[in-house]
Order: sequence, then structure tokens, then C-alpha cells
Amino acid sequence: MLVVTALGGNALLKRGEPMSAENQRANVRIACEALAPIARDHQLVIGHGNGPQVGLLSLQQTAYGKVDPYPFDVLGAQTEGSIGYMIEQELGNLLPFERPLATLLTMIEVDPADPAFKDPTKFIGPVYTKPDADRVAGEKGWVFKQDGDKWRRVVPSPEPKRIFELRAIRWLLEHNTVVIAAGGGGIPTMYEPGAARKLVGVECVIDKDLATELLARELRADLLVILTDADAVFVDWGKPSQKAIRRASPAALSRMQFAAGSMGPKVAAACRFASATGKSAAIGALADLGKIIAGEAGTTVSKKENGIVYAAS
Repeated sequence: MLVVTALGGNALLKRGEPMSAENQRANVRIACEALAPIARDHQLVIGHGNGPQVGLLSLQQTAYGKVDPYPFDVLGAQTEGSIGYMIEQELGNLLPFERPLATLLTMIEVDPADPAFKDPTKFIGPVYTKPDADRVAGEKGWVFKQDGDKWRRVVPSPEPKRIFELRAIRWLLEHNTVVIAAGGGGIPTMYEPGAARKLVGVECVIDKDLATELLARELRADLLVILTDADAVFVDWGKPSQKAIRRASPAALSRMQFAAGSMGPKVAAACRFASATGKSAAIGALADLGKIIAGEAGTTVSKKENGIVYAAS
């Protein structure tokens, strides 16, 4: 079957971990050890986040004052290339030499009128204490919001509308290629208002879960798996009463409230895919990927379910 995965950016660089190339490669290697068995048995498309990486590039850009910082569409393209390179290399070390792999720079269209441009919610970059976040906000004019017990920069995160490289991705899949695409939510683009089909970059970051869901839906994937650092979707997260959801219908799960900057987009993406296709989506931890596909771990979202089924405590 065709499995489309969304690999969290924080799985590639763990929260609070120094953002070095060595740490990222070590985490990519761990991710690929989980992905390789799936690639051996199925067609596989890998989407990934880039929040820590694009935030780091943005910080590096501001350190060189002789030119204006590069916009987020260019930084997003850079992270697609660098992260895709590491995934290709580490996964290629685990798969037969004959199995082709390809990273595709993926442009995705957004709507210039999307309300997200007025309310930034997408976390990028490292974590800060509140005093440090206030200082950087004053120096650079950035917007910060609370992420757990820390603070992180936020940027607009509009809805993905169209994936421009779909034909190329389909061609690669027809030739048994493991495809790495829509990295970091894709490269945000839009048609310039008033111009005759002039495509331009956009200063924003598309949510990688929503972008990967759109990709999975357009490819008619059999399963969408959203991989994160949580074992499943929880209600009352962080409280003594927290409970893991094992299975849920998209209708029931979509009525529940989850944080906009973390689990919210993952739940929205899973519910969209299950509702639109009649197939299953799942959310869970990278280490449990095999069990998630077998329905033995994580949270599975399917129209075959009625309501919410919680995991045994």
C-alpha cells in the first residue's frame, strides 16, 4: 500500500537540544531505522517538519547585516534540501542499493487572503525564557507565544491549497521511488494579485501536517501517519486525568479542542484525510511506527469508528 508519513521537525531536532548538524543527523538516523521496514514493504512518501531548522536559518540570516535576510520561502527550500539529503543518505544506508530515493523541492500555493496572516501561530526556532523572548521581540520585532513552559517565535501559517509537483511525485512513485516531499509544509507560494499567473514566494510557513495531508489525499494514499513525540492523542494532556485516545471517528475527534500550535493541526489533518477519503489516518510516536500501521499503537482516526475509544490505562 501507499503510506504517507509526516515526520515532526522536533523528531529531527529534539526540544532544547543544541541545533547542530551532528545532532540532526543522529536523529535522522533514528527516524530512518523506523522508516526503513515500512519502505521495504510498501510505497512510501515522507513529509517532514522544519520548525527548528528554519528558525535557526532565520537567526543565522540576521547575524549578517550587509544584505536583507532571506525570506521564509527561500529558507524553506533550503531546509527541504538539507533535511531531504540527510534522510536520503541515512535511509539509503538501510535499503537495498537498487531502491531509488528522491527529494523533491515542493511548491505549495496559499491564499493571500488567508486569515492566518493576521494571527501568527506556527512555532519556529529555538525555545526561550520569557525575559529572553521579550528582549528578542524588542530587538527584532518578532512575535512570540508560549510553547509549554517556554516561549518560541511564531509566524503566519496559512492553509495549503495546491501542490505544484504532484505529477512529478506520481511519476517517481510509479518507478518505485521513496519520495521525500512537502518538507516543512512545502515552499509557500501564491499568485501575485493583479498579475497574469505570476507565482511568487510568501513570507510564512505552512503547517507540515496539513500539507502532508493534502499530499496524501491527492496521491490517494492508503494510510496517512503523523509522527510526533507523543505516544497518541491525549485528552487533559499534562494533567492527572490525561487519557490516550486509541481510536476515534473524525466527526467525534474534530469536536474536541487541542492546542493550535502543537496537536491541533495534527488532529485536523488526520480528521480531514479520514473524512475525505474513507481511509485511516494515525497519530503517534516515531518509535511505534510499525505498531501504529498495524493499529496496535497511537491514535487511529477512521470513519469505521463510532465516537471515541480510549486506551486501556
